[in-house]
Amino acid sequence: MNLTGQQLLPVTQAQAWAALNDTAMLQAAVPGCEAITPAGENAFDVLMAVSIGPVKAKFKGKLLLADLDPPQGYRLSFEGSGGAAGHGKGQAQVTLLALGPQETELRYEVTASVGGKLAQIGSRLVDAAAQKLAEDFFARFRAALIERHPPAPAAALASTVPPAPAEPPPRAGLLARLLAWLRRRAG
Repeated sequence: MNLTGQQLLPVTQAQAWAALNDTAMLQAAVPGCEAITPAGENAFDVLMAVSIGPVKAKFKGKLLLADLDPPQGYRLSFEGSGGAAGHGKGQAQVTLLALGPQETELRYEVTASVGGKLAQIGSRLVDAAAQKLAEDFFARFRAALIERHPPAPAAALASTVPPAPAEPPPRAGLLARLLAWLRRRAG
């Protein structure tokens, strides 16, 4: 299975790097993750509950970070076993690109393989579940980033937004009022 994508993060590259290395933040963002605990230098034990189609299991696994290039990215290797439900292993290349003062693009390329009952349910279902897991992770991760690093206050942004057009005089004709209403709706 291969999964690639990119996400825009509303934070600096350094803030994105720090968040990707914060086990509490990652645990909260990964759907079904029950624990991420250090197990050596750049190594972690992971426990998560996974449900793919009819297969439901708790997976115990290991993560290993390699090729660390702060704050540009790293390679993540993973493997896990869910007993009779099956097993999986693979790796992900994660790259952070600074696009602006408060915008970073996270690119990822994942290759993985599964075995056991997981392999028997079919690659389409496994691929769809992996895509859904990635979407859910990034939605939670982005929300946590925004909570931790709120965007600039609205007052600061208001100075860069042009003022809305003035309302037409109260006695203006129906056409003028309709056009003014459309301008307000169009923003």
